[in-house]
Amino acid sequence: MIRASTRIPRIVIAGTHSGCGKTTTSSGIMAALRARGLVVQPFKVGPDFIDPSHHSAVCGRSSRNLDPFMMGEESVRRSFVSACEGADIAVIEGVMGLYDGVDGGECASTAHVARILDAPVVLVTDIKGMSRSVAALVKGYTEYDPRLRFAGVIMTKGGSEKHKAMTTTDLSVPLLGWIPRSDSLSVKSRHLGLMMADEDARMKDVGAFIEENCSLDSLLAAAAGTSVISAERRSSPAEVKTRVGVALDEAFCFYYQDNFDHLRTKGAELVFFSPIHDPLPEADGYYFGGGYPELYAEALANSRCKTELKRAADSGKPVFGECGGLMWLNRSITTQDEKSYAMTGLLDADCHMEKRFVALNYVVGKVTDSSLFPPGMNFRGHEFHYSKTTPDPDVRYAFTLTRGDGIMNGKDGIVAGSVLGGYTHMYFDAQENV
Repeated sequence: MIRASTRIPRIVIAGTHSGCGKTTTSSGIMAALRARGLVVQPFKVGPDFIDPSHHSAVCGRSSRNLDPFMMGEESVRRSFVSACEGADIAVIEGVMGLYDGVDGGECASTAHVARILDAPVVLVTDIKGMSRSVAALVKGYTEYDPRLRFAGVIMTKGGSEKHKAMTTTDLSVPLLGWIPRSDSLSVKSRHLGLMMADEDARMKDVGAFIEENCSLDSLLAAAAGTSVISAERRSSPAEVKTRVGVALDEAFCFYYQDNFDHLRTKGAELVFFSPIHDPLPEADGYYFGGGYPELYAEALANSRCKTELKRAADSGKPVFGECGGLMWLNRSITTQDEKSYAMTGLLDADCHMEKRFVALNYVVGKVTDSSLFPPGMNFRGHEFHYSKTTPDPDVRYAFTLTRGDGIMNGKDGIVAGSVLGGYTHMYFDAQENV
């Protein structure tokens, strides 16, 4: 077994809870470090697709997801070591609150990933409506798990100079930043989370604001105090054996970068295209990820690609869709305002957008029927969607889930000939022993 290693400086940006300013702070730190001329490799703890889009836009390098539940600890290390090649520093944005893991436990929490990577933690704390209590909050977080190392705390949503004086006394860890409120720097949200980076580019402008209000020198000093991390080396891309068309545009934009690497190691050449704007490229098979097809349903319904994809599927070419891709492969999408749009019709099902999320969960499953994946294959992934898919009663399912909802009743992955579509965002290189 060939192993690779890195001693790259690294820092975890953790939060006390969701909405504390963690994403803005993380992206601002990345932008500020880039402005200093450093090559920054970004990461995101958990299965999220949107925050990594902001990281990638800011850093000019693809952000990677680090999720021990889906990947296993060794794959977390492998992805980290591989992605850090050529970078000067790694910045890892956490998920939810620092200690929030699967089912209320530690697994897949920010703290879990920080321990796997032996990375110091910066705690981001929303101090709106607080004064001296901030010190008690910080003390609780920083002493809860003695296995973690804390570089310091960054306070967000600060008010006046008087507020600053009241919140920065009696701290048990160094103060690395005190960020005043600035509504102009917040990124708009919608269902599934923040706007994507190509829709709201303000994260790139946060760097100067962070530089002004945070001690980057202290953060860099803490990041440098890290040990060697080693992992099994990622396989090199194999000789190209097949071409895979990958939908990548404003409607289909949720993918794990590691999945692209996994396909390349298996001999795939990835051809990216837009189902909205482009004709269907010549390929041996097609992959449609998640995203927002409901926001572009009219354009998709009238796209040239829709007709061409049906011809490709009828000829036996493999077609795989996950979440938003499933919606596109269905007969129709009905939006929240009750307008219905015809999709490809490759699967005998219809999709309706609901006003609140239908499913949000990690997924554990097995391939139990013939499809693009071999029967008996175990897999892990994630599901998060506001749509409900209603299939015809006689459809065939390829996946049986022991965790997660799927399309209905723990069944996912509708199969029709060479076409497969399900709600699971599958992590292709998941380890069976996680």
